[in-house]
Amino acid sequence: MQPLVIINVVGLTPALAQHAPHLKSLGPVKPLTGVFPAVTMTAQASLLTGSHPAQHGIVGNAWFERDYAEVRCWPQSNALLQLPPFYRQLKQRDPSFTCAKMFWWFNQGSGADWSVTPKPHYGADGSKVFDIQCSPPELAAELKQALGEFPFHSFWGPRAGLPSSQWIAAASARVIRSKRPTLTLVYLPHLDYDLQRFGGGFSGAPQLVAEVDTCAKAVIDAAHDIGARVVALSEYGIVDVSYPVYINSVLRRAGFLKVRAGPFGEMLDTFESRAFAVCDHQVAHVYVREADRSAVVSLLSGTEGVGSVLEGPAREAFGVNHARAGDLVLLSKAKCWFAYPYWLSDQDAPDFARTVDIHRKIGYDPCELFLDPALKAPRLRVATRLLRKKLGMRYLMDVIALDGSIVKGSHGLLPGDPMQGACIIGEGTPDRMVDVARWVAG
Repeated sequence: MQPLVIINVVGLTPALAQHAPHLKSLGPVKPLTGVFPAVTMTAQASLLTGSHPAQHGIVGNAWFERDYAEVRCWPQSNALLQLPPFYRQLKQRDPSFTCAKMFWWFNQGSGADWSVTPKPHYGADGSKVFDIQCSPPELAAELKQALGEFPFHSFWGPRAGLPSSQWIAAASARVIRSKRPTLTLVYLPHLDYDLQRFGGGFSGAPQLVAEVDTCAKAVIDAAHDIGARVVALSEYGIVDVSYPVYINSVLRRAGFLKVRAGPFGEMLDTFESRAFAVCDHQVAHVYVREADRSAVVSLLSGTEGVGSVLEGPAREAFGVNHARAGDLVLLSKAKCWFAYPYWLSDQDAPDFARTVDIHRKIGYDPCELFLDPALKAPRLRVATRLLRKKLGMRYLMDVIALDGSIVKGSHGLLPGDPMQGACIIGEGTPDRMVDVARWVAG
């Protein structure tokens, strides 16, 4: 098998690809028919397994684990995939096959020969130290010695931007040249940040594409050095949105959602709640008791910003009829997105709400991309929190806004215009996301 490099340029669309000369040099640019919901974990699971969420089980970036009665957000375990990724099948077919997985999802326990993923260390006192986790473990030291520490603050949060994609590209190029994998999967997230902050129609988008295209060039050059073929693709396009829809607030006011008050703010009580929503961009999974389903469908169908309420066979038509999915699956209207907050007054918000904390919130929170504009001196606030950290004192990095109206870009729905959705670049490439695995595996 000729070596192959697949570059996942998140947020790239056929329309935006015109600003990426290095990526365009790989071959024809065409729309890639995606899967629903059009979000990171679902798209990558479908790319890796060649199936829809109803088969591989990844119904979104977050879902409710019924056995634990807990919402799980952004889990990384490869064991969550209920079908094997195609690179494992290739390994079984040919023991000499090797794979490098650079920042793609489901990297923990992936079985890849080389893998790199962001993974902090968590102290017993609540402290957190940023780092990467690699397989084999010694790869981390090798990459950090050559490239310096991974710029974790640039991977997510208010400072998210170009440095993380530059580091990933450089690390990927190094692994390609030194390890010469048969297959290399590279994830470049740069477009995901400002397009969510400012919208898919952001005037600065061409510059952002040019920047990530330069990152891609580093990977392409390394691939060519080992005689590898290169294909680029994306998971979704990002669209302009006008306002958030607070589904959990609607459910709470109607008496379906319950909270537990405490010293750190209100927490969702999944045991007492008759219905609550796990929000994920323009999609929400609503978990509801059977006796209340009809009433909740009626309530949410009439909620401003809700485009569709899927239940039963309708979920099957969208490929999400799986035990992890909500009893109801909501689709937003085109210019809206679903925000997770369930509290009715900001003073009752849980302490993690104003922080970057992707695992504790009951859904995706794009407000984490912003410093709260209501703060008079947000950077001074950050500096004082960091000083407390260095002094070994407890601190809370409470600098994130609670007002979702600042978010101007989102995704999750299948695109009305294919030129604004996912894309694939390369000769002889498939037209559908679920066909990529079979195309690679031959």
